[in-house]
Amino acid sequence: MKLKNSRRWRKGFTLIELLVVLVILGLLASLAGPKVIGYLGGAKSDSAKLQIEEFGAALDLFKLETGRYPTTQEGLQALVQAPPNVTGWNGPYLKKKTVPKDPWGNEYRYVSPGQHGLYDLSSFGADNREGGEGENRDLTNW
Repeated sequence: MKLKNSRRWRKGFTLIELLVVLVILGLLASLAGPKVIGYLGGAKSDSAKLQIEEFGAALDLFKLETGRYPTTQEGLQALVQAPPNVTGWNGPYLKKKTVPKDPWGNEYRYVSPGQHGLYDLSSFGADNREGGEGENRDLTNW
C-alpha cells in the first residue's frame, strides 16, 4: 500500500517546480517581448501595403469596366457599391461588402486625380498623421 501512495504523489509537479518554470518563462518573455512586438508592428505595415495593392487592382478593374477611376467624392466606396450615373459597373470589386480600414482602424485616403499618379491611395500609419518613421510612416501606392 505504501508503494501505491508514493506513486500518487509523484504524478504531479511541486509548487517549487512550477515556480521555477514560471520564472524561466518570464525571463524568456522579457528577452523576446520587444522583438515580438516589433514583428507585430511590422506585420501591420505589411498588411497595409497588401491592402493598398488589393485596392489598386480593384481600382484598375473598376476603370477597365467603367472607363474611369472613382472620383475623390465617390471614394473607395465605389468599389463595393455602384455610384450613381456610372455605366458598366459590374462590382463589387472587393471580396467584402464594406471597404476595410487600415490595420490601425483608420480610413484609407483616396484622391483622384492624384498628385502622384492617376489616383493617390495612402494610410498615415499608426499615428494617423502625415509623415513619421517606423510604424508611424505613411504607406502609399506611389
